Amino acid sequence: MPVNKIHDEFRAVDLNSGWQAPAGYKPGSGVDEKIISGGLDEVNKRGTRTRLLRFQPGAFSTSTIVHDYWEEVYLLRGDLIVGNDAQGKGGRPFTGDTYAVRPPGAIHGPFKSETGCTLLEIHYYDPV
Repeated sequence: MPVNKIHDEFRAVDLNSGWQAPAGYKPGSGVDEKIISGGLDEVNKRGTRTRLLRFQPGAFSTSTIVHDYWEEVYLLRGDLIVGNDAQGKGGRPFTGDTYAVRPPGAIHGPFKSETGCTLLEIHYYDPV
């Protein structure tokens, strides 16, 4: 997996293929990622990754998440509910033009989407 980003001028992003379940999610859970640039080396704590994350309508996670890298998230379209319970109930809803930045160690989630959503996420480790 490449951990360095390359110079990549504008190119079409195929939204119909290349999606996979992200780490911590079961395939078919309704949550998928598409890496569009770079990668993370979580063993050596280096790299940067840009991905799209999408929730299908009604998909939700049931536990919080914590990781050791920075995360920036921009809600491109749809709705995202943050802080639902294990049955997908409750939480705080957000829609378009919403942004979050989380330092390493920040506890966040669980997440749900009623109508489906697409997020642009950038993950990176602090420079050494």
